[in-house]
Amino acid sequence: MDNAQQNFAVMFADVAGSTRIYERLGDNIANELIDGAINQVSEVIAKHQGTVVKTIGDEVMCRFDTADQAISAACEIQEVMDKKPIEHGVILMFRIGLHYGPALLKDDGDIFGDAVNLAARMAGVAKARQIMTTDDTECELSSHNLSAKCREVDRINVKGKEAPIAIVEVMWEENDNVTRMVTSAFSNDLLGNKPLNLFYNDDKFTLEHGSAAYTFGRDAQCNQMIDSTLVSRIHAKIENRRGKFILIDESTNGTFLKVEDKAPVFLRREEIVLQGHGIISFGEELNEDSSNVVRYSL
Repeated sequence: MDNAQQNFAVMFADVAGSTRIYERLGDNIANELIDGAINQVSEVIAKHQGTVVKTIGDEVMCRFDTADQAISAACEIQEVMDKKPIEHGVILMFRIGLHYGPALLKDDGDIFGDAVNLAARMAGVAKARQIMTTDDTECELSSHNLSAKCREVDRINVKGKEAPIAIVEVMWEENDNVTRMVTSAFSNDLLGNKPLNLFYNDDKFTLEHGSAAYTFGRDAQCNQMIDSTLVSRIHAKIENRRGKFILIDESTNGTFLKVEDKAPVFLRREEIVLQGHGIISFGEELNEDSSNVVRYSL
């Protein structure tokens, strides 16, 4: 007999950009890397008293009794992946969505209902290295430290819901909350933030902290126009958030990034924090002689 409906924190965690990883490395190596990451994620879930409901390829679905357990597990998953070394030139990044609410736990361990649907929707909203949840989940948190990591970023309409659902991002990185509080009270100069210098052919442009997003693409309206059939009309942009410069790909062919002496990273509809100095290539693999290359330094 099926069990009665009860409240759970349901979480989905999946590898961002897994299709590209399989294309780049081949099935065997990619499967080995992703399986290893899924096993690590499952260990973190168990550590926080969670239960893995199922794994589907590059995705884990799990449940927790409390919102605190789920948020703590999500943060640790991102921390573990952030420290994971680069293998075969690939950085594995997870996107995580979760929601606390009513669901039906079946005798076979599967789970259905509102919490599952909203958790899946949050996972669909999340990008690489992000944790997305709802304000209902935030309200269930008993830990002040966990609540302090939450910030509302948007509202969406969900079928079957009368009022819009507030989307909350969980700022899992250790310094995120400190940065957010300090920047609201002090100027960037006092924080010692350094500008980002961009070099394209003979041109140089400097992005200061607080600058508007800087766009790259084939469209003449972009801040930096790059004339290439491999480059999308609006290909990518660099934003400044909480004292960091973020490279965001919005293209069809993707963006390649090489930071100092590290292996190149490929982004497609994903984002990454820029560090040190390096090279960005739009739409094609890194080639320093290409006209699609932009150099940067912090």
